[in-house]
Amino acid sequence: MNPKVDFFFEKPSKWQESYKKLRIIALECGLTEELKWGVPCYTFQGTNVVLIHGFKEYCAYLFHKGVLLNDEAGILIQQTENVQSARQIRFTGVEQIVEMVDILKAYIFEAIEIEKAGLKVELKKTKEYPVPEEFQSKLDENPELKAAFEALTPGRQRGYLLYFSSARQAKTREARVEKYLEHILEGKGLDD
Repeated sequence: MNPKVDFFFEKPSKWQESYKKLRIIALECGLTEELKWGVPCYTFQGTNVVLIHGFKEYCAYLFHKGVLLNDEAGILIQQTENVQSARQIRFTGVEQIVEMVDILKAYIFEAIEIEKAGLKVELKKTKEYPVPEEFQSKLDENPELKAAFEALTPGRQRGYLLYFSSARQAKTREARVEKYLEHILEGKGLDD
């Protein structure tokens, strides 16, 4: 157990018991406990395997390369259609976790084997995402904006492209693009 992570398990939460059980399971599988993104993350030889996080309706194990797991029990969930690699196993109570201990350990051991084998997830490249015409026209008419957008990290670029594209109406896409032009020129991501 890593003392840097203790605060997560000690703070009052409706998932506190569930978190503690998930912690024990991960540690019993021989993983190293670290603090990443403000939550407990369990690693194998420095690579992220699974983390614990909670939401309003559930808490979860998030497998970083979950898409590569066999998912024999059919319990892995893709959070949104745009999540390429990670998959969750969601829980609504500690009883559910207790019933699934053997299955959870099997998934963790499989994830460790994926890391040992050095398997990688083939991620969709940023250039494969569609650029909404409202944004493309701004890029075409403003070389400074185009250079600033291309200088962003691929993740920030994807964030903008997904956000702009998700609007159904052209008017909304135009408004979103206008709203974030300065952000892009300043080298900021959507949520910075």
